[in-house]
Amino acid sequence: MAGSELIGKEEAKEVMDILETGVFMRYGFDEERKGVFKVKEFEKAFADYLGIGYTLGVTSGSSALKVALTAMDVGPGDEVIAPAFDFIATYEAILEVGAIPVMGDLDDSLNLDPDDIESKITPYTKCVIPVHMCGAAARIDKIIEVAKKHNLLVLEDNAQACGGTYHGKKLGTFADMGILSFDYYKTMTTGEGGMVLTNSKDLYDRSDWYHDHGHDHNPNVGRGDEGRSILGFNFRMNEFQGAVGLAQLRKLDYIIKEQGRNKAVLKDALGDISAVGFRKLFDPDGDTATFLGFNLPDEETTKRFQKLLGAKGVNTIYFRDNAWHYVPRWEHLIARATANSMKFPFTNPMYKGKVEYRVEDIPHAEDIMSRTLFMIIPVKMSEEARAKALVGIKEAAKEL
Repeated sequence: MAGSELIGKEEAKEVMDILETGVFMRYGFDEERKGVFKVKEFEKAFADYLGIGYTLGVTSGSSALKVALTAMDVGPGDEVIAPAFDFIATYEAILEVGAIPVMGDLDDSLNLDPDDIESKITPYTKCVIPVHMCGAAARIDKIIEVAKKHNLLVLEDNAQACGGTYHGKKLGTFADMGILSFDYYKTMTTGEGGMVLTNSKDLYDRSDWYHDHGHDHNPNVGRGDEGRSILGFNFRMNEFQGAVGLAQLRKLDYIIKEQGRNKAVLKDALGDISAVGFRKLFDPDGDTATFLGFNLPDEETTKRFQKLLGAKGVNTIYFRDNAWHYVPRWEHLIARATANSMKFPFTNPMYKGKVEYRVEDIPHAEDIMSRTLFMIIPVKMSEEARAKALVGIKEAAKEL
């Protein structure tokens, strides 16, 4: 559970600063808040940590995706390529802005395969969203190279690998825009919450205005007198989220380090099993170690090993059958069952393409997902828990 395992007095202290002022909203009430601006401070600290020009705190990783796509002018009539292994929020955000998600195949990292992107491009493709799934980087450099060749935008979904790197550069900072998620399951958490990332002042301004009803956040006038360039909505991060985020960010490198130590122990144990291979990491040094992905020769052996491990008290996830993380299992997406009863944007006359979500179009994903299990790696792992896991793995292997 990553950052949620470490919530303590540091987070409480930051939250108390807010309770003492009584100002929970990030904007306005300057006199009452007595100089306490937690979201603003959190954004600045994260920009420094990532080495990026602009950061914007928002209500969730999902809203970060919608805000970024809106700022990038992705909308009705457009297609956006995203990986087949993903959390559903990425596809939902694409639909939320009126565009159509297109399912891309995976490479051996279980992330979007750069070599498959060109086969999915149509005259309507505007953007590619690589997702750094389960803590490890996609080949973001190659993905951006392919996108630039075809004049496509790139939005880097780093909801699941916060703090990770690729060849020394922080994930989320490679593309036109990036996003982070801080929900309760993430590497660091603010309960809910997310962040939009970019080095473009224009994209930042559009995101900033849009996420707060079009307010231009002019520091020289009161909030009620600010100007408006565009219409917007409310995706503002609140001061409580900013406060918790500040404390969690200071712990982020420690979280990744401890997860790495625990992952190495479990990986060594699994590595002694001849039938087991491991998820490809194109930059092992940049892995956040939130998950350990490993595979077996075929689907039958994989499912049998999962049952054997479970019987020994070792929990694993088989994402191919997961209802939230693998596109072919999303019956509501396949049925075009959007919240709009007319099935917009799939039925929008502005959209001239034709999209299908067929397993035949993602052959490598079907193969590798059918043979892969994941373990969640804790930050805190007692000697007792470690010993139990190692014994369980060893005993399950004898019965495999």
